[in-house]
Amino acid sequence: MLDLLPDLFDYYPSKLILLPLEFKAYGGKRLFWGEVVTVKCFEDNSKVKEILAQDGHGKVLVIDGGGSSRRALLGDLIAQSALDNSWQGVVVNGYVRDAARLATFNLGVSALGAMPIKTEKLNQGQINVPVDIGGVIVKPGMMIYADENGIAISEESLNFAFLN
Repeated sequence: MLDLLPDLFDYYPSKLILLPLEFKAYGGKRLFWGEVVTVKCFEDNSKVKEILAQDGHGKVLVIDGGGSSRRALLGDLIAQSALDNSWQGVVVNGYVRDAARLATFNLGVSALGAMPIKTEKLNQGQINVPVDIGGVIVKPGMMIYADENGIAISEESLNFAFLN
């Protein structure tokens, strides 16, 4: 199963909302899904580092960085922490760095782009608050589904049994 979203949209058209931004896949895992955890931050990834150091089994972190292209909110060291703590993936409304290294990780990583400059660590940001991703409100506890066709959210976990 490489293309999940087309099947999900065919089967659950009224239960999914497609995120409208043009995300690029950077992680080695191109198909991922899980329960949403959110971080809202601007050019400071302190809270991203904090949350990805916690158990993320079955979860995907959605970072609202306001789309800023001036600082990367995720790099290889924090992504390694996410991998070590069993996160399924990270979706960044912003930029990442260490793009070649991220591609070697068995972690879903989607972002608007890559850039080499790290953030300042000012311990600013909010964890588990609703975030606006391209005009779509994403709330903690929702489900997120990502593949190379795009990224979608749902209020509930969707059953994949119809795929068999």
